[in-house]
Amino acid sequence: MLDVLDAAAARRWCSAAADSLAAHRAEIDSLNVYPIPDGDTGTNLELTLRSAAAAVAGDRSPAVGGVLQAMARGAVMGAKGNSGVIISQVLRGLAEALDGRDCADGAALAAALGHACQSAYAAVSAPQEGTVLSVLRSSADAVAGLVELPDVMRVAVHAAEAALARTPQQLAVLAQAGVVDAGGRGLVVLLGALAGVVTGDGPVRGPGQQRPRPATRAALQRIREDGSAEFDYEVQYLLHAEDAAIAPLKAALSELGDSLAVVGTGTGLFNVHIHVNDVGAAIEAGIEAGRPHRITVLRFEQQVAAEPSTGRTGVALVAVAPGEGLADLFAAEAVTVVDGSPSAAEVLAGIRRTEAAQVIVLPNATAAGGLAELAAEQARAEGIVVAVVPTKSPVQGLSAVAVHDAQRRFEDNVIAVAEAAAATRVAEVTVASRDAITIAGRCAAGDVLGLIDGEVVEIGSDVAAMGLSLIHRLVAAGGELVTVLSGSAPGAGAAADQIVARVRERMPFIEVSTYRGGQPDYPLLIGVE
Repeated sequence: MLDVLDAAAARRWCSAAADSLAAHRAEIDSLNVYPIPDGDTGTNLELTLRSAAAAVAGDRSPAVGGVLQAMARGAVMGAKGNSGVIISQVLRGLAEALDGRDCADGAALAAALGHACQSAYAAVSAPQEGTVLSVLRSSADAVAGLVELPDVMRVAVHAAEAALARTPQQLAVLAQAGVVDAGGRGLVVLLGALAGVVTGDGPVRGPGQQRPRPATRAALQRIREDGSAEFDYEVQYLLHAEDAAIAPLKAALSELGDSLAVVGTGTGLFNVHIHVNDVGAAIEAGIEAGRPHRITVLRFEQQVAAEPSTGRTGVALVAVAPGEGLADLFAAEAVTVVDGSPSAAEVLAGIRRTEAAQVIVLPNATAAGGLAELAAEQARAEGIVVAVVPTKSPVQGLSAVAVHDAQRRFEDNVIAVAEAAAATRVAEVTVASRDAITIAGRCAAGDVLGLIDGEVVEIGSDVAAMGLSLIHRLVAAGGELVTVLSGSAPGAGAAADQIVARVRERMPFIEVSTYRGGQPDYPLLIGVE
C-alpha cells in the first residue's frame, strides 16, 4: 500500500489503466448512447490511454509531475472521440496540479482531482449533467479534505460509482436505453486502476451499486430512429495555435455544432472535437486559428441509414475557377466548374449538375466560402451529401484535386482533400490600384504588391522579381513543390516563365511548374507544398 504516488507508481497506473480499459472496452461500447449512439466510447478511451502509455514509455522523468505531463500530452495527441478528449483533459488537469512535484500524498492528489474537474468542465462548451463530467465532479467533491492516499482513492472510486448509477436519472436518453453513461463508466475504470496501484489490491470497484443492464441492439436502434442527435459528422483534429486563438476558435465552433471540446498540452498543441453538419466550416475555423493536422471526420452510422434516397450516385468535385485557364485545368481532372465570381445559386447549380450523391465543393477564394456554404445547405436539404473544403486560392484547389480519390470512403476523401489544401501555402502578386497604407509600408498606385496568406508582406516594382521573392519566403519555411499560375494581365505569362527558369537554376531541389490560369486581379498566384 502506498502513502505517496511517485513516478514509478504513475507509470504503473498508466499501463494498468490502458489494460483495464481494454478489458472493459466491449462493456463500455455497449453503454454508448449519448451524445451519439455509435458504440465506440470504450474503443476510443482505450486508444486514448494507449497513446498516453506510449508517451510515458518514452519518458524518463524521475518525478510524478513529469510522468503525468507525458501521460497527459500523449492522451491529448491521441484522444479519440468526445470522451477521449475529456479524459485527456482530466489527465492534463492532474499534471498541471502536480507539476514540479517528485511525489504526491493524499492531500495533493485530492486537490489535483479538484483541479482536473475544473479543467474538464472548462474544456467543454456546454457541460451536461449525467455524463463523465458529473461523475468526475462527485468524485472530486467526495475526496476534498482527505489526507491519506489510500483513503482518497477508495472514496474517489466509490463516489464515482455512486454518481455513475445516478446518470440515468439525469439524462433521459440513458434511462430510455436502460444504461449508465459510457464515458462515466470509463472514468470509473480509470480511477479504479489508480486505486489498485495505490492499494496493491488490483482495480478497485465500488460497494456494488446496481447499474442498469446494457440495452439490446434493438433498443439502441430505436433511439437512432427517434433521432437523438442533430448533427451528421464528428470532426476532430490536432491544432498548432497560439493560446490567444483558442477563445475565438471556440466561439466560431460553438455556432456550428455541439459536443465541442478543445484541450491543450500547454505547448501550443490542442485537440479539437465537435459534432457538426458543416465539416468544411469546422476545418476552416481551425485553419483560421492555426495549423490543423491529423484531421478525422466520422459520419454517424445511424444517420447514414436514415437518409432518403435521391437517385444520385457516386462522388464528385465542384470548383470555383476565376479564369478560363483555371477552368480548363479543373475540367481536365473531371471537376465540375463554376466560373468567375459566382452566386450561391450558381454554386448550387454546379452541385446539382454533378448528379452525384456526395459532393466536395472547393470555393478557391475566401470571399466565395460563404456562398459555397449557403449552396451546400440547400443541397443537403435536397438529400445531397456536401462538404465544403475551405480552399482560399485556386492553387489550394488544385492541390486538393490531386489527392481526390472517389474510391475512398467519403469522409476519408474529405480529410485527404482538406489536408492537401491546408498544406499548400499561398502567395499572390497583384498591382496596387491606389495609394494605401499596408503592413509592409505605404504603397502607391501601380506598385507591385506581394501577399502571403492575404497580407501584404513586400512592395516592389517588378512582377517576376516579386514572385521569386515570395517563393524564397515560402520555401524557407519548408516545401519541395512550387506551382505558379499566371493571370490575364499583359506580361503575366512571361513573368511566370522567368520565375520557373530562375527557380530551376537557383533551387534545383525544388520541383516547379507553371500554368496559364487566366485569373483577373492577380498576375501571379503561387502555391508551395
